Amino acid sequence: MTTVVVDTNTVISAIYWPQSTARRCLAGLARRWYAVAASAEVFAEYEAVAAEFQPRFPACNSAGALAWLRLKAKWVDPAPLGKRRSRDAKDDPFLGCALAARAGFVVTRDHDLLTLGKPFGIEMITPARFLMWLQENGRRQKYVTNLPRLPVYPYHSDTFLSTRTAADMGGRA
Repeated sequence: MTTVVVDTNTVISAIYWPQSTARRCLAGLARRWYAVAASAEVFAEYEAVAAEFQPRFPACNSAGALAWLRLKAKWVDPAPLGKRRSRDAKDDPFLGCALAARAGFVVTRDHDLLTLGKPFGIEMITPARFLMWLQENGRRQKYVTNLPRLPVYPYHSDTFLSTRTAADMGGRA
């Protein structure tokens, strides 16, 4: 079974936006299509950012989602990376966690991580591309293959599969 590390932006999107691609990724975890790894530092960041978002979404139970993720996670002590690997020092704990867990992927929308490519053989991948990977690698469940089309937002354009033209986007290319 493939092990992945999920970046904070993906976890927060999955918790607070039920129709997000990130939520569909975590649904794959619930279906046991892959395993997730976490370290104490990674999980502390999940909790801190969720606490910042909670006042804006009082009807959402982030504590329940985080408790579920805590139970599902394979806990590891992060591997030492030596020098800083990412432009953002806050991203290195995710790399250390992935390296220690021998993860195949870090699922993220963070451009600082995505630009790294494949450090230590660990692929940095967007949630949409990870769903495609699950589909291509034998996870041909109805849930993955019949995903509804979501609107394309300018700041999420790389994460949604769309054939929109410039005219569809109001003339902007």
